Amino acid sequence: MNTLSKACLARFEKLGFTHPFLVDLSTFGDKAKQGLRDYIAANYHGTMTWIEKTESRRNHPQNLWPEARTAIVVGMNYGPDTNPLASLDYREKATISVYARNRDYHELMKGRLKELAGLIARDTKEDVKVFVDTAPLMEKPLAAAAGLGWQGKHTNLVSRDYGSWLFLGVILSAAELSTTPAETDHCGSCRNCLDICPTKAFPSAYKLDARRCISYLTIEYSGVVDVELREKMGNRIYGCDDCLAVCPWNKFAAESAEIKLKAKPELNTPNLSELAALNDTEFRKRFAGSPIKRIGRDQFIRNVIYAIGNSGEASLKSSVTPHLTSDNNVIKDAATWALSRL
Repeated sequence: MNTLSKACLARFEKLGFTHPFLVDLSTFGDKAKQGLRDYIAANYHGTMTWIEKTESRRNHPQNLWPEARTAIVVGMNYGPDTNPLASLDYREKATISVYARNRDYHELMKGRLKELAGLIARDTKEDVKVFVDTAPLMEKPLAAAAGLGWQGKHTNLVSRDYGSWLFLGVILSAAELSTTPAETDHCGSCRNCLDICPTKAFPSAYKLDARRCISYLTIEYSGVVDVELREKMGNRIYGCDDCLAVCPWNKFAAESAEIKLKAKPELNTPNLSELAALNDTEFRKRFAGSPIKRIGRDQFIRNVIYAIGNSGEASLKSSVTPHLTSDNNVIKDAATWALSRL
């Protein structure tokens, strides 16, 4: 364990171990399963149909891989070097979620997890599997069970050491390793994350209606956004950090030391007019290696036009007008709405 811990902490900031089949039911088992069922029944997942389709595999690690005996959960700090909410005040600029202001963290973490998994497999002589956000695995309850933090009222993981700014990765091992103590909830009576949400996406503490969440609307949803919600999106064109950024536990957070996670200056407050003019080739070139590339140029332009419509800057009309003749009806709808607002 000590050798493994040293190897892990050379690659990540946080490390914990838990046994998926022994995890306290109040931390993971019945509570997490029922929470997932309730989430799907309420249709809080919106168009993310894969959550419902993979429910049986998602609700317990051993349903995904029956041989799993230990979950090794790691956290990578991506703490920002500036206030992530500061750009909301610049109406002619765009706000991009902190995690997307440089390289795609999935590839960075997966590479390091594979290195670590190789060491575990070598030392234990047992099989391992690596997961970074893309498999039907509930990483946050596992992270809480392994002691990395707890799921806050905004449903994201909160760490006493790094606040809201941890990427999570999981290695499932067929070896039975020693565990680390689970973490408990330290949110207390605080409601900062719930109260700041622009779209009121939290029906109650610890519950998120993704259909109203700006991260969902800008990243996962590609259709026409309800006018009520698009007006509240402000200049957020990819993701939203409001509920993360106001967590009091961020006073213990540290700026990320990973150069690939530090924000590129051109993505801190890019000009909306410049982004609105990107064609498909330019979009792909500008966001090569970025998670933003995943949503495609058309959805990205839709988000930018909504931000322009919320800007109140009449000088941006010329950036919207060309999109009135777009072949994409969602973009045309956004352009018509934005011009009516300007």
